[in-house]
Amino acid sequence: MIRRKFLHLFRAEPGKKIRLADYPTAWDQIEGLKPLGKRVVRERAAEVLERSRRELAEMQERLYADDRYSLLIVFQAMDAAGKDGTIKHVMSGVNPQGCQVFSFKEPSAEELDHTFLWRYMKALPERGRIGIFNRSHYEDVLVVKVHPELLEAQKLPPGKRGKKFWEARYEDINAFERHLVRNGTVVLKFFLHLSKKEQKKRFLERLTRPDKHWKFSAADLAERRHWDAYMKAYEQAISATSTEWAPWYIVPADNKWATRAIVADLIVQTLKKLDLHYPEPTPEQLAALEAARRELEDEPD
Repeated sequence: MIRRKFLHLFRAEPGKKIRLADYPTAWDQIEGLKPLGKRVVRERAAEVLERSRRELAEMQERLYADDRYSLLIVFQAMDAAGKDGTIKHVMSGVNPQGCQVFSFKEPSAEELDHTFLWRYMKALPERGRIGIFNRSHYEDVLVVKVHPELLEAQKLPPGKRGKKFWEARYEDINAFERHLVRNGTVVLKFFLHLSKKEQKKRFLERLTRPDKHWKFSAADLAERRHWDAYMKAYEQAISATSTEWAPWYIVPADNKWATRAIVADLIVQTLKKLDLHYPEPTPEQLAALEAARRELEDEPD
């Protein structure tokens, strides 16, 4: 388990105005780690990830058996921050039957005929399951805010699209997430905090390595030109929607091994707080189990 004092550094405190520049993007920017050296920290991260994966597999089974809660994990990040890889490595030991991943792209015509939250509501995990949103309902206060022309496609009633409009959307999101939490869905939100320098490095790798060409899109480079606008949109969204019931965690993303260890540990710690239990059989069920045992034991070989 990662020490609580380190995990606390990544939590966006509810009610506090967030400046992303105050949060680390790399392991050696985390207070107290640099003197240990990269090799030691990386080895420790690998241990944490492996232990967390084993514990997560066990906790998922308890989550399913307990059948009172579900877990919704939200990932948001700039392109090349490692969302896909984090999901793959952290969830590698989880039973696929108990986990569902949704990647939200450009909304369809049907989705645009509903409220902006509708398509996300349809994808929520049922009790006993883990749901992962690879991009999420936050796209509608991030991408849409950076590109306000996208609002025209949402067929909204007439009105101004200024500060109050976005504040109303944050309010809708907070109410949506509070409703989920009140009804047993735990909401855990991760912003993978990638530096602009590291994104450039990863884009260049995709352009120079043939086996990575398929990962590159011209749209990624076009969005990079709006980096400052995105950072501002993220700061505003996280500041407005990191709540006691659904907090944001701003996770360093320049080192993939560190990202994965932190995310895995936070997921496991969150599930442990639920005090999940296997259901206790009733006296009638115990009697039926005993009868079944006796019948099988008495059966001739």
